Amino acid sequence: MSYMLLIVEPEGQRAARGLEAGKQVYQRMLDYAAELKARGVLLATESLADTAEGVRLKVREGRRSIVDGPFAETKEMVGGFFLLNVATREEALALAAECPAAEWATLEVRRLAPCYESNPIAS
Repeated sequence: MSYMLLIVEPEGQRAARGLEAGKQVYQRMLDYAAELKARGVLLATESLADTAEGVRLKVREGRRSIVDGPFAETKEMVGGFFLLNVATREEALALAAECPAAEWATLEVRRLAPCYESNPIAS
């Protein structure tokens, strides 16, 4: 089963941390990714650029609307992800708890599934 660990971090945290501290935490994340790869559970991982570089797009009634970042109403941003192949939700949660980002961000653990699927936990 595939699970995604979304790293949801406070907006502005990266700038407040500074370059050197940022490089240190990034290296910890690279080390964590290497460990997951060695365990054979890592499918993909990426760090995302700051929301200042982001763009939001929507199409309504055939009309395209674009909003350039940063997004004033945003208090948090998705800073990156790990895509895992594990047997259970519990295994995904255990790996999320080992992630260094859990110390400074929130990790959202989500199973990959088609968008039409209902919530099996609530059913």
